[in-house]
Order: sequence, then structure tokens, then C-alpha cells
Amino acid sequence: MAIVLKTKEEIEIMRRAGQVVARTLDMVAKTIGPGQTTGELDQVIEEFIRDQGAIPGFKGYHGYPASACISIDEEVVHGIPGKRVIREGEIVSVDVGSIMEGFYGDSARTFAVGEISESKARLLENTQRCLAAGIDKARKGNRLGHISAAVQQVAESEGFGIVRALVGHGIGRNMHEDPQVPNFGPKDSGPVLKVGMVLAIEPMINIGTYKVYTKPDGWTYVTEDGLPSAHYEHTVTITENEPDILSLP
Repeated sequence: MAIVLKTKEEIEIMRRAGQVVARTLDMVAKTIGPGQTTGELDQVIEEFIRDQGAIPGFKGYHGYPASACISIDEEVVHGIPGKRVIREGEIVSVDVGSIMEGFYGDSARTFAVGEISESKARLLENTQRCLAAGIDKARKGNRLGHISAAVQQVAESEGFGIVRALVGHGIGRNMHEDPQVPNFGPKDSGPVLKVGMVLAIEPMINIGTYKVYTKPDGWTYVTEDGLPSAHYEHTVTITENEPDILSLP
């Protein structure tokens, strides 16, 4: 699949899809709490997306059964919502997609539930800085590797592990398009960034090892050492000037 550049009109549609996702995550920030099951949270998310006139982007995608990916502590990404109860002190990654007029929006945040440990707080702060560093390099004329190297530098400067088995991606009429966007690697690698490219940049950072495995459900990725992982994601387009984040409210 070749990299598909988007027109200004298409990017504005994607901005609307991204705004739906951003508002959904803002809602999650206000409602997530101890005692709630991940399945209950998913139901609230689906209703919220549909109420905004969008379609949940994940539901049915390659057979995925829910509207959000909800991953707790040692779960990295793609946690299937269900009967698991969210508890005080956990960190919960919520990844959400929406479809507006045939285009996708995609974003993720990791939420602290009540008081969390200092190590988890450091992980969340570092992962947010990884995302910001990656976005800052999403500029016309840079190589894709500038994004990857920037994320890697921030994560490894504090001794965190970078998930290598999963990467960010191009996005548009399809959830996953070329190019892949790794969170590690040399800055002189990958295609040159051009105006109209839209990327989902999504650091997945672990307290311990970068190694992960998949649960028997076939979806949920978990850290090999059982230590917590965090995940933040924005949809970003390359412009003539500054990176333009499409997944803001």
C-alpha cells in the first residue's frame, strides 16, 4: 500500500473525526473510576461516539468485539472490555477510534485511577513527553525516523522500555495505512515527510522490558515481565509549517 496524501478537505473531515475521539477521551477522564468494569466503560464510550454522529471505528475491525481498547496496568494495548473491574491505583489505557464521512480519527490516553505509585506517575509523564517529542519532529522535510528517534531518546533517557512489536501508522480512509511509525530507530530512516501525510503517532512505553506477548484472546498485548505500560496517541498531519494535531477537542 502506497502512502496516501490527503487533501485539505479530507484533512478537515479527519479533524472532525479526531475531535469526536478527543471529546470521548475527555468524557472518560471525568467518568472513569474504581468499581467500574471495562465493559461498562466501553458501553458509555460507544453511546458517546454515536451521539456525536460518528461510528465507533474499532467495533468489528478485523472482528474486534468492542468500541474501545481498554488496557490495565501490565496490558499494553488492545485490551478487550469485559468483566474486569477497574481498581484504585491502576493505570488504564483507553484507545478510541471514530469514523466520520468515511475517514478515521484515532487517539489514546492512559488514565490514573485515584492515587497511583510514583513509578507509574513517572511512566505516564515520560510517555506523554515521548508523544510530544515525536509530534515535534512531524515536519515537512524530516524523515519518518526523526519521529522514531525522538520518542526513543526520551523513553530511554529515563530507563523505560519501548515496545517494538507494535508501531504507529498512517491513517485516513483506512484505520491502518502506510507508513508504519516505529517508536525507535535511526533518524535518517524511513520516507521523507510530505505535506498531506497523516500519521497516528503512539508511543507504548513500559516500566521494564520492551518485550510483550499476546493473551489467549488473540488481541491483548501484555508486558513479558508483568510491569505496567502506558500508551498515548494523537493523529497528526504534516503541513508547510507546524505539525497539526487533528485529535484535539
